[in-house]
Amino acid sequence: MNIAVIFAGGVGSRMKMPGEKPKQFLEIDGVPILVWTVRNFQDEELVDAIVVVMLEKYIDLTREMIKKYGLTKVRKIVSGGSTGQESIYNGLKEAEKISISDDDVVLIHDGVRPYIEKDLIKRNIESVQKYGSAISCVPSKETTIMVNDDGEIKTVLDRSEIWLARAPQSFYLKGILELHEKYHEIGRNNIIDSCTMMMMNDRKMNMVETCAENLKITTPEDYYAMCGLMKKRIYSDE
Repeated sequence: MNIAVIFAGGVGSRMKMPGEKPKQFLEIDGVPILVWTVRNFQDEELVDAIVVVMLEKYIDLTREMIKKYGLTKVRKIVSGGSTGQESIYNGLKEAEKISISDDDVVLIHDGVRPYIEKDLIKRNIESVQKYGSAISCVPSKETTIMVNDDGEIKTVLDRSEIWLARAPQSFYLKGILELHEKYHEIGRNNIIDSCTMMMMNDRKMNMVETCAENLKITTPEDYYAMCGLMKKRIYSDE
């Protein structure tokens, strides 16, 4: 069984755009960003179920959207936590209730990352089944440096070895949930993402290349760029 956990429990504090609703409800071509994101998994035949993690106050609105847009694979909408890590943990716990096997795969994805290529989900699942994990990544296009507290450049990294982690990040559900439970029990709740958590525990991970358009909408600039990308895709598919 393959289960997507889409976490959209943030408030979008860096967006600074007018309106009361979080960024996942902003629209592109008349459709909320979250719906575009969920559709990627709804339309992939290899995905059996979807769990959406949402701010408590917007769960009813999300439920209405899911019904309106016919997102039938969404099995549960759960409340997020105070951090991204806690939100993912809540989603994984709900995915565990749906799971039927220790070999079930979970694909963890941002609710505001609507543009992924059509075969990326399939390649993630295949990588987990072969290597135990799949971290969607893009190659770095620019020189990356490390600096000290005084702004002095310490190291110029070899760009050919630098990749940027995107999403989905996919694992066997049982394994990644065990790590999340480990840190939940000791009260450590602000690890940046699941691949960082895996690395902290010396777990081997495998990279899956994704497209440059696989962007997370964090700032107004990201939103306007994604509007252009999505509209180009929409009209090119017609």
